Amino acid sequence: MSLKSVNTVLATAGALFVLYIGVSFVLTPETSAPGFGLPTWPSGDGGGFLVVKGLREIAAGLAMGILLVTGHRRALGWVLLMEAVAPFGDMITVLTHHGSLAAAFGVHGLTSALIVVTGLLLLRETGRAREAHKATARAAQPA
Repeated sequence: MSLKSVNTVLATAGALFVLYIGVSFVLTPETSAPGFGLPTWPSGDGGGFLVVKGLREIAAGLAMGILLVTGHRRALGWVLLMEAVAPFGDMITVLTHHGSLAAAFGVHGLTSALIVVTGLLLLRETGRAREAHKATARAAQPA
């Protein structure tokens, strides 16, 4: 299996997972929130913040999906590196609010790490392709 195929599978799985999480937080925040890792449910009308989180995830998943479908793989690599900040921030939030260590590291930290790895793999793939293209262009030029 080529690096491009592996990257495509990883990026597609990532985009679909982020979309799933987003839709879950929008449609059923009361069942999605406990898995986030925070120790308490928001009081008052705080549940609206869970919908905001869901919409953020949907937007991120759509951005990744659009770049993947349109073939902008290098841009997708950079966007993935940028998107890794969100689950890393979620991990820090869970830790600073005395939430579940398992959720902080096992869900958010691992997600952030997987997104970084996928982004770096995409940048590596596109960097190799860019270098090969430059070498071909140089070889095709008359001396």
